[in-house]
Amino acid sequence: MLLTVGVPFGAVLAVLLAAAATVAAVAHLGRSREIVVAGVRAAAQLAAVSLVIGWVVRALPLLFGFVLLMYAVAVRTAGRRLTRNTTWWWAALPIAAAVFPVVAALLLTGLVPLKGIALVPVAGILIGGALTATVLAGRRALDELRQRRGEVEAGLALGLPERDARLEVARPAAADALLPGLDQTRTVGLVTLPGAFVGMLLGGASPLLAGAVQLFVLVALMAVQAVAVAVVLELVARGRLHRTGCDGPSDRH
Repeated sequence: MLLTVGVPFGAVLAVLLAAAATVAAVAHLGRSREIVVAGVRAAAQLAAVSLVIGWVVRALPLLFGFVLLMYAVAVRTAGRRLTRNTTWWWAALPIAAAVFPVVAALLLTGLVPLKGIALVPVAGILIGGALTATVLAGRRALDELRQRRGEVEAGLALGLPERDARLEVARPAAADALLPGLDQTRTVGLVTLPGAFVGMLLGGASPLLAGAVQLFVLVALMAVQAVAVAVVLELVARGRLHRTGCDGPSDRH
């Protein structure tokens, strides 16, 4: 076993969480409370998932319901990271457009069997990747439009459609959301050995099979993240997703 769950395990986790929160506080990063809450929530949620996952995978309706629950939580999390107004629900579109076609293709081709033990982790990885890309791209795009509003107005003065003027400003910043996934894929095996690879090895798979699964996950993640970034950028450019009074279309200024 990689880890032995017991008192030492809990103690080390508590120390690491406290260290993360303390460093954030000392460096005035303003995220100490969020770090603690995130750690406690992760422990509670993983404990709950560990208890129910065996029950969920026994029936297709429960399986699909669990995947939809993961999707709903991702949408809510991404939306609230992007804006506090009612446009947050548009975050559902980039995550769905990125994840569901890929999952459907994997199921239809038989690469992923319609079994919970396979579908849940794959769907979770893809939804998590889409969530991260949506949040990073959306926040960067919205922040850039707020800071460089004058350049958008200059584009409008030159005759550019509002969508195009906003895209010219927001696109480079939003594209940076792809960098973490690109760097992970470029350095896999050299800098890091990601979770899918290690998990397959610990489960008894051959190194070749573990490498194939990890490659599949990384390529699928790049596809999912590219779609998520493209869609959320389009939503921001069209003003569907905005922060009230700051960076919506011109009629909201």
